[in-house]
Amino acid sequence: MSSLTIPCPHCGALNRVPAERAGEHPNCGRCAKALFDGHPLALTEANFDAVACRGDLPVLVDFWAPWCGPCVGFAPVFAQAASKLEPRLRLAKLDTEAQPKLAQRFGIRSIPTLIMLKQGREIARQSGALNAAQLQQFVEAALARA
Repeated sequence: MSSLTIPCPHCGALNRVPAERAGEHPNCGRCAKALFDGHPLALTEANFDAVACRGDLPVLVDFWAPWCGPCVGFAPVFAQAASKLEPRLRLAKLDTEAQPKLAQRFGIRSIPTLIMLKQGREIARQSGALNAAQLQQFVEAALARA
């Protein structure tokens, strides 16, 4: 039986979850909160490495800003994708205005930009807002490379 190591988005604890049970709404062994809630996780400098650089699941990060029209328009598409794609991967949002060091770390030059990370390593990048079908296509292609 294979298992996945999944970092808790609330307390950062690493949780070992049987792969075939990942879709059964597992809770953290330390804080007892849900490991997945069907919504993108807000990333900050405080939780970025704990969530995006550890564990077995790929993390799809939407780099955005509140003043960006295309970012705001894409937000509902991204939010809806979280409920469909978890627990195959974690979806997260990073506000480039509030977290400029992380935006700089990834060389974000335009927003929105999507970056798929696997254990902190970039495996795919896409700039510009996507519709639901395009987002699904991007995710499937990125996961094939992971």
